[in-house]
Amino acid sequence: MPVIQVNGLGIHYEWHGADGAPVLVLNNGILMNAAASWVPQTAAFAAAYRVLQYDCRGQGQSDHPAGPYAMDQHADDLAALLDALGVRRAHVLGISYGGEVSQAFALRHRERVLSLVLADTVSEVGPELRLIVEGWKAAALSGDSDLFYLVTAPWNFSPAFMERQPAILAAARERYRSLDLPAVARLCDAFLGADFTKRLRHLDVPACILVGDRDLLKGPRYARILHDAVRGSRLHVLEGAGHAATWEAAAEFNRVVLEFLASVPRV
Repeated sequence: MPVIQVNGLGIHYEWHGADGAPVLVLNNGILMNAAASWVPQTAAFAAAYRVLQYDCRGQGQSDHPAGPYAMDQHADDLAALLDALGVRRAHVLGISYGGEVSQAFALRHRERVLSLVLADTVSEVGPELRLIVEGWKAAALSGDSDLFYLVTAPWNFSPAFMERQPAILAAARERYRSLDLPAVARLCDAFLGADFTKRLRHLDVPACILVGDRDLLKGPRYARILHDAVRGSRLHVLEGAGHAATWEAAAEFNRVVLEFLASVPRV
């Protein structure tokens, strides 16, 4: 898959869908990558949109430069990637860490955002979430990928999904063995600096917020904060889904996103 040089680093990206269709950018969760994140979404979204999947700095097949990383840096990397690919404006969707990246991008580059879809993400970091992610960072810095999996996996999936889908958990555990854990720790630091709520109140962009009602990490309380902050936003709760809502409630997630995107006026 192609890699392009932007802001001094190589960014891995993938195109799906027809040339000339409206562009939809997908921003990954912190432990995911472009190749694995969007398996339940790519075909459905690419039927109507030109889908851009990519790895941010420190993720997947993109470069993992020395830190520190920051959300504003991710936002500017995405802007530079769009410039390099000749994309002026796009719909922007992000889940979890990718949702925070999407918020930073919308705040720094509002003129480039056709609409914003934010799933299982936060606009601020509460004390309980800070402790959880500081624990993730400590596990990453230990260099023990199995420990890191044990610390993180229970927050990413609902109990019912874990019971139904042991193969997905086994695949995640195997994938974690190839993670660049020092880079993950830098991503954790970038997340801990997320603080958007007050600034979002001045953002005027069509927005849809989705959250799994079983998300223990960035659940409905955080979704309501986002919904209140982003004027005119839609809020959709995915019943029975945990944090990885794109996998746990894929059909409903895809339906809600596509219906929302279809409602956004074309410019």
